[in-house]
Amino acid sequence: MSYVIEGKTGPWEIVVGLEVHAQVISQSKLFSGASTKFGGDPNTQVSLVDAAFPGMLPVINKECVAQAIRTGLGLNAQINLFSRFDRKNYFYADLPQGYQISQFEHPIIGKGSIEIELQSGETRQIGITRLHLEQDAGKLLHDQDPTKSFVDLNRASVALMEIVSEPDIREPEEAGAYLRKLRQILRYLGTCDGNMEEGSMRADVNVSVRKAGEPFRTRCEIKNVNSIRFVMQAIEVEATRQIEIWENGGEVDQETRLFDPGRGETRTMRSKEDAHDYRYFPDPDLLPLVVEQAWVDELKSKLPELPDAKRARFQKDYGIPSYDAGVLVAEQAVADFYETVAKRRDGKLAASWVIGDLFAALNRTSNTIETSPVSAASLGKMLDLIADGTINGKIAKEVFEDMVETGDSPDAIVERKGLRQVTDTGVIDAAIAAILEKHADKVAEYRGGKDKLFGFFVGQVMKETKGKANPALVNSALKAQLDG
Repeated sequence: MSYVIEGKTGPWEIVVGLEVHAQVISQSKLFSGASTKFGGDPNTQVSLVDAAFPGMLPVINKECVAQAIRTGLGLNAQINLFSRFDRKNYFYADLPQGYQISQFEHPIIGKGSIEIELQSGETRQIGITRLHLEQDAGKLLHDQDPTKSFVDLNRASVALMEIVSEPDIREPEEAGAYLRKLRQILRYLGTCDGNMEEGSMRADVNVSVRKAGEPFRTRCEIKNVNSIRFVMQAIEVEATRQIEIWENGGEVDQETRLFDPGRGETRTMRSKEDAHDYRYFPDPDLLPLVVEQAWVDELKSKLPELPDAKRARFQKDYGIPSYDAGVLVAEQAVADFYETVAKRRDGKLAASWVIGDLFAALNRTSNTIETSPVSAASLGKMLDLIADGTINGKIAKEVFEDMVETGDSPDAIVERKGLRQVTDTGVIDAAIAAILEKHADKVAEYRGGKDKLFGFFVGQVMKETKGKANPALVNSALKAQLDG
């Protein structure tokens, strides 16, 4: 066991499975034409179907089906050409129908897997059990009135993909890595925006503990955790709670719990239902969903390049290390920006500027890559000025900062501020001669064996030329004059 929690009776292993609810990106809901736009006034995006008016029949949204298939392909999963919608019966104030239309025995997507990478560099495969489509419920608002709860049905019938993992996760870090990788894949595919703050991606966390080699013990489900950090915290807290119960001779009850990040504890919500409690049966208003392999093949042919493939290509095409490639492909917009900068240029230099100076500038100015004050084309032009000797690396730093502040092009800044690099060997030789004459004592020390003084002379010449001299020319000319 690579990760254990120590109890009074020795080490315990954590066993975790995640059920991720990912809101499908589509213009309209799963079974109606109502808008899915976030942030509308309460109950302004509700059709008669969503509100469960008598006689209203659901009609499947083809784009939602396509998004589920794209996701399944991105998860290396089995695409089931036959699937079926079922009614999951439970009663809650924000569920107008008194049941949820979901998929139970015949989901649209079967087994798949995700490869995660841990901080140690170790990779692991986390199995995907299934992905099924279902409609979301509405939302209860408890803070609008001291005695009443209000219901907002804007979210009712919005399409969700429930992505269920195998119980393969063994530590909080793995859970975090899994969720980050899953969100990354969904964003690349354009099937879910992964915005946990807006509720478009949330996780139910199934946690149990066991001694090494034991079968699985009773699990508890922590419901609707809405950040990766909270998922990791909830696993640690819940595992510790269960270990204490087992070690004190008790039994862990199978139940649904809520995580309170403020108090760092999980609390009982309700006893955990099993499938039979929901009385699943095929929805009589919807025919089984049958898709053709030709359509699946067409969707597959149009998939974008996914993160793992892009990372490998960046390493191969641009000669950058694995870590840098991982940082650059974390968000598709960053990957696209980098590739524009690096195309037909020095890939390593481009990566250094994007990851270093650009990211620092974005952080300092509270910008994202999409709102960057420096465009990819402008940064690329600046690298061209370095490559053709117009400016050196030190001057480039000054040019870049001006680009961030003004938005001007790098060549315009070079001309405006007179920053063109000095490549005239006569000018460089004259500057070197002046410095050697000024520091004759140090010249004698250098020629007497103090080789480390060479760096001092380089610095003095660069200072004399206000940083504009070509460093390579300075080095060769200085060596010639000192050793001559």
